[in-house]
Amino acid sequence: MKTKLFFACLIFLIFSSAFSQVNLNHYKYVIVPKKFDFLKEQDQYQLNSLTKFLFDKYGFKTLFEGDNYPEDMYVNRCLSLKSDVLKDSGLFKTKLTVELKDCNDKVVFASNVGESKEKEYKTAYNLALRDAFKSFDALNYKYEPNNKTVPEVLTQTTSVVSKQIQQLQEVKEPVVENPVAIKEKAKPVVVKKDLDNMLYAQAISGGFQIVDSTPKVVMVLMASGLENIFIVKDKNAIVFNEKGLWYYSNSATDRQLLHIKF
Repeated sequence: MKTKLFFACLIFLIFSSAFSQVNLNHYKYVIVPKKFDFLKEQDQYQLNSLTKFLFDKYGFKTLFEGDNYPEDMYVNRCLSLKSDVLKDSGLFKTKLTVELKDCNDKVVFASNVGESKEKEYKTAYNLALRDAFKSFDALNYKYEPNNKTVPEVLTQTTSVVSKQIQQLQEVKEPVVENPVAIKEKAKPVVVKKDLDNMLYAQAISGGFQIVDSTPKVVMVLMASGLENIFIVKDKNAIVFNEKGLWYYSNSATDRQLLHIKF
């Protein structure tokens, strides 16, 4: 009886490991926060930097939260996993667990508890984190696109949106030139008539849904990784804030004023 139970548990563990591996292989990026909740400062004891280093070591494409994200993440956050390190209570040991969540805030992987008996915090956290990351040894992670689970962003949409964001980032003070040359080069920005109705932003996973007073969903805004710039879902367009006003734009010279209350 004990032998059968042992083999049943062994098979369960093997399938559990395989299931985790398949799921993780479907995700392209891992986002590491700049501060963990159990610490008082950003990258205290260099624990966040070490976390990024260890994810890189195991083959993941790792980014710090808030950095400039790759193009295919602008409109599809589901390509990435958000990482976290959790501290368990212990009197004589430092215990850490590495956790990964998908774009719906669902835990898809949790490491074994890493432990250390060291008393000095920096050393203890370092050793406990490395011990927790041993759970990744057997995964043999390798990114494998899976359109059913986390579909890739359409190349055309990504390219257009990325170009618009780049143009916004590269806005500089004008250089004084010959008035005639300025007139020839100038491409006026067309501001269309703004919407009469007030719109309201409702937080959702990965961004906001914009509704009118009905309430009817007008559009869905996905976080771009840049402050005050959002990607309009299923559109080659962005919504951005300039000098306190919100605009909808689908080209570098065309924008529509919006009244959005966040």
